[in-house]
Amino acid sequence: MDTVVINNITKKFEHTTAIDDLTLTIPTGQMTGIIGADAAGKTTLLRIIIGLLCADSGTVTTLGYDPARQKKELIAQIGYMPQKFGLYEDLSVRENLEFYADLKSVDKNFDELLDFTGLRPFQKRLAGNLSGGMKQKLGLACALLGDPKFLVLDEPSVGVDPISRRDLMRLVRATIKEDTTVIWSTAYLDEANSFDNTVVIDKGKVIFHGPPETLAATSADFEREVIRLMGGYEEKESQIAAHYIYRESTVEYPVEALNLLKMYGNFAAVKNNTFHIRKGEIFGLLGPNGAGKSTSFKMMCGLARPTDGTAKIMGVDIRKNPTLARSYLGYMAQKFSLYGNMSVRENLEFFAGIYGIPLAKIKERVGSIASYFGLTVYFDQLSEKLPLGIKQRLSLACALIHNPPILFLDEATSGVDVVTRKEFWCHLRALAQKGVTILITTHFMDEAEYCDNISLFYQGETIAVGTPAALKAQAAAATMEEAFITLINRKDAESGRL
Repeated sequence: MDTVVINNITKKFEHTTAIDDLTLTIPTGQMTGIIGADAAGKTTLLRIIIGLLCADSGTVTTLGYDPARQKKELIAQIGYMPQKFGLYEDLSVRENLEFYADLKSVDKNFDELLDFTGLRPFQKRLAGNLSGGMKQKLGLACALLGDPKFLVLDEPSVGVDPISRRDLMRLVRATIKEDTTVIWSTAYLDEANSFDNTVVIDKGKVIFHGPPETLAATSADFEREVIRLMGGYEEKESQIAAHYIYRESTVEYPVEALNLLKMYGNFAAVKNNTFHIRKGEIFGLLGPNGAGKSTSFKMMCGLARPTDGTAKIMGVDIRKNPTLARSYLGYMAQKFSLYGNMSVRENLEFFAGIYGIPLAKIKERVGSIASYFGLTVYFDQLSEKLPLGIKQRLSLACALIHNPPILFLDEATSGVDVVTRKEFWCHLRALAQKGVTILITTHFMDEAEYCDNISLFYQGETIAVGTPAALKAQAAAATMEEAFITLINRKDAESGRL
């Protein structure tokens, strides 16, 4: 028996068709990956399958139940990990596990799960204080409670580093039984290529379903075929870069970190971090979750005060004149940080005003940058209602609205699809050629290849720095992902942590 049988379902939200006459079966005892562009309908489909949403038409059977009418019987046999962090940040690790155990009416012996996930030493830590990778491991542990027959994971690896991604995959494969069915939605095509089956969704329809090797023999060819199925990608001239006006300067290093130190009590989040970034350079800050990357970002742009050391932006000391230093920056935060209850137009107008664009010129500037990013059609929509890829476009537009000479991008492409990521990097490379200095963090190691130089950050300090080619040579690795893992493991071995 198939775990899921779907026949001709449709789901609409106002004027948007999220699922369009979709038919699909999910075989029992296999891992099925679901991929597709942002707003393709992936999350809506998963929610219909487990009964959190009802289809407008068509039929769905999950584990032999009708999820719309037999939700109580079904939910006891399902482990679900939502796309957004679905835990309670003001509860500890153990309290979250106990809460979900009560919801599922299952035993509270968590020893095996705590050991598998490596969370045993952190049982008393608040979930909100965990690193991204540890949060995802806790979310997975909660989903695995009660030994579910059907595991539904909606982008469980979004925003986590390569080591944590491998850990999550290992945990799932090690804990499920032979007859357990897994659906794993993902933005990582290498993950989708590793499953028993892959489903590609576009505009609410299934455009491919089958073993990934029937689509392509290699990972590189698999990515190309998926992009082709999703409509293809043609690199075009970046309009934002074409209309960008660079502010000329004689400053040799537009961005400098000078012995930055950040202490939280006795804990050193960042230890004497130093680097210098030249005009037009794309500088990548890579590292595992919890390494101190975001803390460094916050100090660099004046959102967190260093315990010692300083940063200079266009030669301006961030500690002595933070207002002037920040005026040179465009900053895109790790999480969507715009105003969800404001429209796209209102967000753009607000940030134009905040960045000092004269009132008489705001309307013209908002209109032009919206057209460059394809945001005009979304002008009157609330930003919280936008698909993730469009939210990220809006965030980048707000960061660039004042033509800053420096861009700080903290995991700007986290969770977005492969085509949207390519569009982002088309803009970034073109802006760098215009002279914009870019400091970026990412967990996509293929993106790291675009950087001119990389600092590999771990346990609050730099453990390697150089070009992508130099770091791969240092690790004797063929790819940046292999180099990342090798260099981190080598540091652990030197420190006695392995």
